[in-house]
Amino acid sequence: MSRICELTGKGRQIGHNVSHANNKTKRTFLPNLQNVTLLSDALGKGVKLRVSTHGLRSVEHNGGLDNWLLKAGDEQLSANARKLKKEVAKKLAEKAA
Repeated sequence: MSRICELTGKGRQIGHNVSHANNKTKRTFLPNLQNVTLLSDALGKGVKLRVSTHGLRSVEHNGGLDNWLLKAGDEQLSANARKLKKEVAKKLAEKAA
């Protein structure tokens, strides 16, 4: 399982541990990923996703999962999230018509 946020695309970063003697060794900085169930108002069900805490705050700031997905670009979303975005857009189009 890759360590990438399904909503924001945030992944690992690479840097150095720097000792007191200024020796540098490679290390990775991993995102704080959480397994969460987010509720979709349009679909009327919960969706399990692996999301970074930064992404979770962004979802809450935008007013929920449905609003976040509709605003987000497809290139940053995972395949699972892109599929979910299509389902939400289809449901909202049906309600509007």
